[in-house]
Amino acid sequence: MDYFVQQLINGLTLGSIYGLIAIGYTMVYGIIGMVNFAHGDVFMLAAFIALILFLMLTQLLGVGSLGLALIVVLVLGMALTSLWGWVIERLAYRPLRGSFRLAPLISAIGMSIFLSNFVQVVQGPRNKTMEPLLSNVLVLPIGNGSVTLAEKQLLIMAVTAALLAGLWYVVKHTSLGRAQRACEQDRKMAALVGVNVDRTISLTFIMGAALASVAGLLWMTYYGVVSFNDGFVPGVKAFTAAVLGGIGSLPGAVLGGLLIGLIETFWSAYFTIDYKDVAAFSILAIVLIFLPSGLLGRPDVEKV
Repeated sequence: MDYFVQQLINGLTLGSIYGLIAIGYTMVYGIIGMVNFAHGDVFMLAAFIALILFLMLTQLLGVGSLGLALIVVLVLGMALTSLWGWVIERLAYRPLRGSFRLAPLISAIGMSIFLSNFVQVVQGPRNKTMEPLLSNVLVLPIGNGSVTLAEKQLLIMAVTAALLAGLWYVVKHTSLGRAQRACEQDRKMAALVGVNVDRTISLTFIMGAALASVAGLLWMTYYGVVSFNDGFVPGVKAFTAAVLGGIGSLPGAVLGGLLIGLIETFWSAYFTIDYKDVAAFSILAIVLIFLPSGLLGRPDVEKV
């Protein structure tokens, strides 16, 4: 029983990170109907930004408080990554918004390759490591055994829950959220009633990049190692999570991320780690056969 609960905690932690990345995919797709395949590499770039900022604060500037350093890294990292998200939208996606649907997809893949190679050239191909952070653990008795719950695991799950709640409030109860929902339903009609569509889409990319920045900081805190190719596999799994939960649904993105994290963790724990990705994608295929819109997604309605 204690082994099962331990793996449950590990799976929820990993799934929370996937869920944060998946929100960026689902927000962009919900408004402009395009999959931002560069989003995984934005997450990877954010992890490098977090690592560099943390090392600058602690080693160059001598900041001794870990909590203060993490807060500063969080704020500056979100600002810098959001700027990257804005630039990517302006350069790679906005000029192609009115073209045929394949052009933005090719542009997104090209931007993904550019970001990956840019980081490889600037930071080098080797993994970048740092000392473990938030290494304190809580030992919880379970039956005849016990499980460990690390501070960083609590932090990751709490931050994911707080950001999902905050983002849901923004989408449901603010003018920006109303503009986003209007653009999701019909961009032309939204423009006719006074919604600034370009501004709304840019802000959506900025919000997605900011969430990717938080995910990158949590990834760096949890694993203590980042690499230039970290954007591909987590990005693909986060996109899988968005599709599994119902792309276009914010709770669905987080739910899909949690499910992917749990599937990977339990499969690795009880079977073999070699086929954990096969298990995750197989579950996705099975769900989409019976629920083509995902677990919480809505079926597309064709406008005539």
